[in-house]
This record gives sequence, C-alpha cells and structure tokens, in this order.
Amino acid sequence: MPPRMIDVAQRADVALSTVSYALNGTRAISDGTRRRILQAMEELGYRPNALARGLASKRTNILALLFPTPERGLGVTEMEFATGAADAARERGYHLILSPSELRNVHDLEQLTGQGLIDGAIVMEVRLDDERVELLAQAGIPFSMIGRPREPGSISYADIDFEQTTRDAIAHLAGLGHRCVGFLNHSPSAFSVGYGPTVRAADGFRHAASGAGLVHVERLCDDNAPAGRAAFHELRAGSPELTGLVVMNERAVVGVIDALDEIGWTVPDDFSLVSIVSSTQVTEMMRPKLTTFEPPSAELGRLGVQMLFDQLDAEGDDPPPPTQELLPCRLVVGGSSGPPPRRS
Repeated sequence: MPPRMIDVAQRADVALSTVSYALNGTRAISDGTRRRILQAMEELGYRPNALARGLASKRTNILALLFPTPERGLGVTEMEFATGAADAARERGYHLILSPSELRNVHDLEQLTGQGLIDGAIVMEVRLDDERVELLAQAGIPFSMIGRPREPGSISYADIDFEQTTRDAIAHLAGLGHRCVGFLNHSPSAFSVGYGPTVRAADGFRHAASGAGLVHVERLCDDNAPAGRAAFHELRAGSPELTGLVVMNERAVVGVIDALDEIGWTVPDDFSLVSIVSSTQVTEMMRPKLTTFEPPSAELGRLGVQMLFDQLDAEGDDPPPPTQELLPCRLVVGGSSGPPPRRS
C-alpha cells in the first residue's frame, strides 16, 4: 500500500492537520516543522499529486459539500440546498464538489480531501453526535454546517428552525378547527442514528401539539410510498378521530394519498394534509397541490458557503466569531388543508 498522509504525520511526529497545513498552506508552520515533514515524505516516498505540490501558499478554489446520500436518496428538495451552495461558491470564483459518501474515519477523509486539494468543506445531513466534526478538526480543514450537532459550541452553522416550523404547522391546522392531528416523520433508522431534523421535528411537533391542547399521534415511516400507505392506515386504526396529518416525508406522502383514495376520502374535504420541509416544486406535482412549509433551501446553502468564506478570509488573523442561524420554513397554502369534516 502506498504511503498516506497520516503515515507522514507519524514519521514526522506531528499532527495530521500539520501535514495538511504544510500541503495546502492554510496556516503558517515553522521552518523546522516543514523540513521534518518534507524529510518524512522523502523517506516514505510519499508523493502528493501535482496540484498539491504547488500549494505552498495558494488556494485551490475548491470546496467540498459533504452530503452523504440519505436512504431516501437525493430529491428536488435536497438538491435545492446543493444548488444554493454551488451558486454562492461560483460567485466567489470557487468550484463546489459534491461528496455523497459517508466519512467514517480519518482515512476516508484523507481520500476525500485529495491530500490538500480543497480549501474547506460544508457539512450536511448532520447528526446530533456527528463524528465528522472531530475528523475535520483533526485534519485542519475549515468547515461550516448546514444543520447542527447536539452541542455546536463554536461551530458555524445554519439550520431550519424545526421548533418554529412545527409550531406554525400546528397553528395552521388548529386555526382551521382540527383537534386531533398526526405527524408522519422520517424512518426509524434516521431517528435511531440521531439525524437532527428527524429528532428535532418530532420534539417540536410534540411540544407544539401539547401546547395547543390537541390530541396528537406520531409515526416514524420509511421514505417510500408503500410505507406511507401502511402508516396512514395504522394511524387511522389507532386514532379514528384523526382529521389532519403533518408530514415530513415527501416520498411517503404519495402513499398517504393512495391510502385516502382506497377508503374513498378526498383532500381536504375528508382529511387535511400539510407537508413540511418540502419544496413547492414537489408539492405542486401532487393533486391537489399540497399545503407546505417550504424550507429556505437556497438561502441555507448560501449561508453555509458564506460562513466558510468568513473563515477562509480570516486566514492569518484571529478566527471570526461563529455564525449560528436558525431559519423557519415558509407557509405556502395549497389545496390540501381545510376545516375538519363532520363525521358520525
């Protein structure tokens, strides 16, 4: 196996991040440390690629978007985040590369960074306890997050305000007169690994519904139409008084609509549906067009890139204070929400 950057760090008796600094020039290191690193590279036969060799004090103008493909895949809503980030990077003369794979250890990260070929990273699909935070810090790579871990500390992030969004969704249904509502979330596996949106939306829905005095039920659901269909029938069997459903699972909502058709119910005369964190490009394809709380996807993508540039622009100076922003989703009223029906 050819020598790796971590092998150089061990031979030179320095941190992996110090080798990264020597290659990409993002931070100053002493001449003595640089000589030890170069000597270790020579002794091991370590050869970074041609671009990395020329990075003594230059930048690559390449950013990485760490967006591990979730089990539900990359849909329209997910890609709006990516295109917002790409547009913001391009305006500053940077390229944005998409990395859809999981990073599980420092060797995976080394492969991704191309041994010093990126200037920084934007992290997405953030878990409450996300190991990528430590990996990126260890490698000395500037980064920001679209999403946030449980304890963000001094990390710069921009995220959806799930508490506000679920509170607004409950207020919308309660204002129409609904007294028993449900919540269809992402998959059990997303919840079990601590995927931030799944956990925070569940907490937000629970608190909002309780605060509004509503009877409420919730269900985790795999991200596909058959699972959505089955979940609706289960919710209705357990809570026949259910008149409205908040859904944060745009792939499962198709199955919910199929289930309503099976029992002869129409939306919104017999049942109301409200989609959250879903692009209107998706909900406009439904019949009827779904009422949705649309995420500020492009804005969050831009914020993630700008927060990273704030760090890169401060090179050699004191690091800037972290930027931490929460943005709610925007209500777009469609044809899927209305007053609750009168049923015997």
